[in-house]
Amino acid sequence: MLRLHCPFCGERPETEFQCAGEATPRPDDPGALDEVAWSQVLYQRANPAGWNIELWWHAAGCRQWLRVERHTLTHDIGSITLAGEPH
Repeated sequence: MLRLHCPFCGERPETEFQCAGEATPRPDDPGALDEVAWSQVLYQRANPAGWNIELWWHAAGCRQWLRVERHTLTHDIGSITLAGEPH
């Protein structure tokens, strides 16, 4: 089981969190995209083998969104920051 260090709640089990996938940048003007381009933004992920930045929601705790650096092969956790903070 993964253990994530929430900046507010401390170290917690992964069962308290929900992973929302890769933290990919969103377009500045979503209305400018056609249907095909918008589906690429929403559903196409790189799924790298190695370090990846993901969004996690602390659903059973402080309910904050976190940016988690996780290795997709070993599940090692790197940095964890608030999703709204500059990285």
